[in-house]
Amino acid sequence: MVEMREATVIIDGLTLTEGPRWHQGRFWFSDLYNHRVCSAEEDGSDLRVEASLDGVPSGLGWLPDGRLLIIHQDARLVLRREPDGTLVVHADLSGCARSWANDMVVAPDGTAYVGCWGFDLHNGAPFEPAPLMRVTPDGQVSVVGEPMYFPNGSVMVDDTSLLVAESFGNRISQYDILPDGQLADRRNWATFGPMPRSTDLKARYGEYVVAPDGISDLDAEGAVWVADFTKCHASRVRPGGEIVDRAATGDHNCYAAALGGADGRTLFLCATRATEDEMDPELRARDPQGTIQVCRVDVPLRA
Repeated sequence: MVEMREATVIIDGLTLTEGPRWHQGRFWFSDLYNHRVCSAEEDGSDLRVEASLDGVPSGLGWLPDGRLLIIHQDARLVLRREPDGTLVVHADLSGCARSWANDMVVAPDGTAYVGCWGFDLHNGAPFEPAPLMRVTPDGQVSVVGEPMYFPNGSVMVDDTSLLVAESFGNRISQYDILPDGQLADRRNWATFGPMPRSTDLKARYGEYVVAPDGISDLDAEGAVWVADFTKCHASRVRPGGEIVDRAATGDHNCYAAALGGADGRTLFLCATRATEDEMDPELRARDPQGTIQVCRVDVPLRA
């Protein structure tokens, strides 16, 4: 029987939270409809606004020189925070992205891999696959891999391999990263059920077994924590798709997960109160129901 841990709230009064990262001793995340990137201590104290946008932030990452990269979802841009705090355009995704840009992972050499929605989710358009994009350290954008089923949370396995959660595909995919930064040999790292077939959003939601959203970096045993945006928990998943542990987020749907903390055993969870309109930007800005929750886990973040 899979254990269900209980997470506790350390920060509330947020909108929809995404893009969690443990970086240089602090927890970072995007507060989407407050249009800001924040960081905090491990216990949620000392909350700081690290960047304010004129739109919706999402995925976060860092260049080798320490400058922060931020996905600007609705403008389909990658922004870069300069040492003086100003935000500049690092890359324009609009020539490749379909609908809003989404999550991102940044490789050690500064290459970023960015997903997008592929269709107009907010207005209920029929589902369509989406491209995955590669952004070079100097901001050049190209499509890599193959069309994906809502590419979302992404993590590096190592310098030569990448995991991408496909939220509308019941799976997490793995790619090889070639020396030139291109992606090859997509295969299933984890599968949770059959590939959904319906293009109608309501019908497709009914086909999800696990809808993987934000995923943690690998832990010391090679598993990842997987947030399921249709459910009020995150699951610890081994290669292949076996679920061996869970963390409950109360009555809040879980959108993203990150491992970190001083000893690597704190699981940070981005969770928003489950309502029919929980992803509505105007509603969430007026009635913020987002949280950051944490629980302690047995297996730490991979060193």
